Amino acid sequence: MSVLDFSTKIGSKRFSNPIFTASGCASSGQELAQFFPLTELGAIVTKSIMTKPRTGRATPRMAETPSGMLNSIGLQGPGIHTFLERDIPWLVENKVKVIVSIAGETVDEYGVLARRLRAVAGISAVEVNISCPNVENRGQVFACHPESAVAVIEAVRRNIGGELPIVAKLSPDVTDIVAIAASVINVGVDGLALINTLLGMVIDTNTMKPKLTGKTGGLSGPAIRPIAVRAIYQVHQAFPNIPIVGMGGVSSGRDAFELVLAGASAISIGTANFSNPSAAINIKNELSALLTERGFNDFRDAIGFAHRGI
Repeated sequence: MSVLDFSTKIGSKRFSNPIFTASGCASSGQELAQFFPLTELGAIVTKSIMTKPRTGRATPRMAETPSGMLNSIGLQGPGIHTFLERDIPWLVENKVKVIVSIAGETVDEYGVLARRLRAVAGISAVEVNISCPNVENRGQVFACHPESAVAVIEAVRRNIGGELPIVAKLSPDVTDIVAIAASVINVGVDGLALINTLLGMVIDTNTMKPKLTGKTGGLSGPAIRPIAVRAIYQVHQAFPNIPIVGMGGVSSGRDAFELVLAGASAISIGTANFSNPSAAINIKNELSALLTERGFNDFRDAIGFAHRGI
């Protein structure tokens, strides 16, 4: 029996396997290291980091929903200075492949973050989270408008140079995700992350008020997987040569395989980590077994397979 080539690529960077963490669901990876060696994953995608420390939203800021959860954490984090001083050295020392996720409230902030990362050794790619509030435009989201999405990616590319691959993280809360994808591809992203959470809300029928302090939150978990499959399929159909990091409700190898068949070149595991810290390793092993069972010798041959012959 031939051995499966489980590697994948984003831009110029190669990863030993396609299973990543999802930004925000494992911080910078140290919490998961007590359960398995982080080198067993293709990459750790860090929690989205901002220019300054943030305490996040007041509690309650998480709520369970049918087949999922809502979160309104508010991008809590230590800020770029502490992150570069503490988290990156630990990851590099432990030989972990690192994708740094960045988020900003203005276009200029994204540029500043990119410039800080430019000379940092040990980073494999940068995920540009443009699915967060844009205070320059009345609380809208950068990824919901081609013009603002383009402005952010141009600022990041200008400040980070051409060495590090840029992955744009897009929001599903748009009318035409293919159009948004086209706008950022045209200005030079090396990959896309699909999908971020969907905006949702729950009301406590006992108190008769919203459960979350911030009222709305991001819906994640198995409930959103069909939306992720649809978005990945549509974008891969339009841009088959652009790598997609697929995510959204993946909790088994079969779930991951579905996103790969739709067009994902890598899979990020998010909400599943909360109930099972070893979820990513289990999914990796299950996906590998499924690929072999289906007769694939090379993981890349399975990417977008659902499009063939249609």
